[in-house]
Amino acid sequence: MAENKPNPVPPNLSKSGEGLLAQRMKKDWTEGSLFKNLWLISWPMTITQTLMSLGPTIDMIWVGRLGEVAIAGVGVSGVVVQLAQGAMMGLTAGMRALIARAIGAKDTEMAHRVAQHAVIISALYAVLMAIIGHFFAERIISFITTDPEIVAVGTMYMRIEFIGGATITFRMMMDAIMQASGDSVNPMQIAIFFRTFHIVLCPFLIFGWWIFPELGVRGAAYTSIIAQSLGVLLGLRVLFGAKSRLKLSFKGFRFDLAIIWRIIRIGFPALVSGIQRTLNQFILQKFLAPFGAAVLAAHQITQRIEMFLFMPAMSFGMGAGVLVGQNLGAKKPERAEKSAWLAVGVVEVFVIVVSALLIIFSGPVIHLFNSDPTLDATAKQFMNIAVFGWVLIGFMFVLMSSLQGAGDTWPTMLIQITTTWLITIPFAYFLPKYTNFGAVGIRWAITASAIVNALANILYFRTGRWKTKKV
Repeated sequence: MAENKPNPVPPNLSKSGEGLLAQRMKKDWTEGSLFKNLWLISWPMTITQTLMSLGPTIDMIWVGRLGEVAIAGVGVSGVVVQLAQGAMMGLTAGMRALIARAIGAKDTEMAHRVAQHAVIISALYAVLMAIIGHFFAERIISFITTDPEIVAVGTMYMRIEFIGGATITFRMMMDAIMQASGDSVNPMQIAIFFRTFHIVLCPFLIFGWWIFPELGVRGAAYTSIIAQSLGVLLGLRVLFGAKSRLKLSFKGFRFDLAIIWRIIRIGFPALVSGIQRTLNQFILQKFLAPFGAAVLAAHQITQRIEMFLFMPAMSFGMGAGVLVGQNLGAKKPERAEKSAWLAVGVVEVFVIVVSALLIIFSGPVIHLFNSDPTLDATAKQFMNIAVFGWVLIGFMFVLMSSLQGAGDTWPTMLIQITTTWLITIPFAYFLPKYTNFGAVGIRWAITASAIVNALANILYFRTGRWKTKKV
């Protein structure tokens, strides 16, 4: 049926700026080539997410020069930081779904109101993080390990990261707002700038190069906060300026409990899913701790390496989630489904190729972090087991993100809870204790859980129930 489509771009959008960024701000993502749309919206997200993982990984490489205790301490506390971030990502999932639906339905005013309330939620969450970090850091780290050196290092790192957590929280929220509206270029440009600053500054603060003090592990934490603060300032400049698709403003703002409730109602299951994913790591660290600092460090190295697989998978998943949400808002459910499966195919090709390369060149990759022979052998074992789960992460991350983009977040939460408490935790507990697997049994538990998670997401997504989800 022929119709005159309204302009999806806000009437107050600045006409300045040409090329790639201007194209993204004006583009209707519910029209045109599916592959082109997926690629255009996802490749900037891939760079953004890769840079997000690159910062902590670079930190770990430099911290590795300080020894196994430093790696273990930063790794253990880093899991707690990821736990807090996972919860925040759940809330942003609710906001992403609502903004994407509103943009797809050409309701820019609603998208703007959701973004305003997302800022309020982020501020409250940042305050909560600071309180937890200040008062409970040592107790949390001590729950994972009783090694006094690791506890001291981990507590110090966690306190700094949590007290400065407002920067991470606001940056995540701003990225989510821009990406859900269809703008993935601005977050990428911001990430390139502040992560480059992070990578350059980190060794100066850790080792006391040039005029800087030698801060050791504290230097890694301070670098993260300083760089994230720079990212927040750049993000605010975009969101409240002419370069934002939504052009955020609090003029005439009215607090709306209904919008807050919708964000939380959709985001809460995703919040629980995010917590569950990181809670896995939190408990697994507890199980790994008795095997010593070398095993803990090997686990952390494996986790850092697999993040370079996870980030592109998550990025194309988020891109598919935006397309799913906007197409559902535009009443195009079949196009939404095709976008998701296309993203799965792209990611699967990538992860299979890169997984093979990582296994072939595992030695040189591990030596980037540490060259200790004991640690090296354990890390190689962990990677050889992990690869069986890696080759399915396209199905796991892309379909999960697509369901969240549709606002259908309860099934992903139930899948995450089931795989955590019926597979990961029981197997990670019993295999080392009652078999001769040792620490390797814990890695097998993680891999088995990933395989079941992927299969469960495939089965639910194919039911198509998410297409009729009301948000």
